[in-house]
Amino acid sequence: MPAVRSSARAGAVLTLALAFSAVSSVAFADKGDRGNYGQDQNEQHADTGDNGTVSVTVGGIVFDRSKNGHGGSAGAMTSAAAWTPPACWYAPKYTPEQLETYLKPIWAADSTGYEWDAAQRDRYVNGEPYKDFNKDKSGKGYWWDSYVNEDFPPGWDSCTEPTFWVDKGDAPPANIKNAITPEILAELAYAEIRVPGTEVTLAPANRTKVNLPTWAWLDAADFKPVSVTASVPVLDIEATATAEPVSLEIDPGTADATTYPASGACPLNGGHIGEPYAKGKASQSPPCGVKYLRSSGDGSFPLRATVTWKIHWTGTGGAGGDLPDGTFGATQDVVVQEIQAVNR
Repeated sequence: MPAVRSSARAGAVLTLALAFSAVSSVAFADKGDRGNYGQDQNEQHADTGDNGTVSVTVGGIVFDRSKNGHGGSAGAMTSAAAWTPPACWYAPKYTPEQLETYLKPIWAADSTGYEWDAAQRDRYVNGEPYKDFNKDKSGKGYWWDSYVNEDFPPGWDSCTEPTFWVDKGDAPPANIKNAITPEILAELAYAEIRVPGTEVTLAPANRTKVNLPTWAWLDAADFKPVSVTASVPVLDIEATATAEPVSLEIDPGTADATTYPASGACPLNGGHIGEPYAKGKASQSPPCGVKYLRSSGDGSFPLRATVTWKIHWTGTGGAGGDLPDGTFGATQDVVVQEIQAVNR
């Protein structure tokens, strides 16, 4: 899933994109205007606000992660369906002056060949169909171009439309697939969501006994909805993807165990999953937990706790809907001992 993990990684991705563009300008020259494909595909910078919130701009998109999951144990979800966020999309990239500043040095370098350079000049300068980079429309629209998911997944190179102009307030041409919309923003925001770690609290803690019910629960203070908002400021559109926990699945790490409930899926109940153990309940069946039927010997069992998160989104103009559920899990070792009998 796409994300800007840190300034170090952002630099590495940008270096990769620029390195790719150095060898691709000729390779894409036969695709019309795509001789610059790969260049500036991952323009990015980070701004830290007074409240410590970091918004990272990638491909013209600003991500607000202030309501995201935090901490070393937080991580990205795995989609429960065969779904991935967009591999590439189109969005505003240049003003007329910026496109001129970008293209003229490329033409002057004469590295892409006379024919390609001449076709570019015709398209953007000589009125076929644009004239003088549309500088007479400065402030009235933007040049749109493709942007690429920085992980370069399959399909990242499928956005091959030449850079095109869109007036402010107008929709991009109908033939342009993956032009940025609130729904695409929601899908990109989904990929940026980080949910809290899923190490459950167990009672007994650290070590348990054969045939003794072990209670499991998640701390309600850490277990709450998280969200990421993605926006394109120049278009005044945005979308927020929100992940809400709905259930916890316990995998004991061995077939010789009984789970509570029998399905192993503990539902959300009153803002928390499972129930903290209380004194006097040792012999009761927990609402969420496990009972091991044999010892782990000299080792331990890898208990895995996986939380399912329901994802929905809302966006500009009242848009909204559901996205595929996500899951995130973690494994913790559980030592199971035999109950020692007392011989008299």
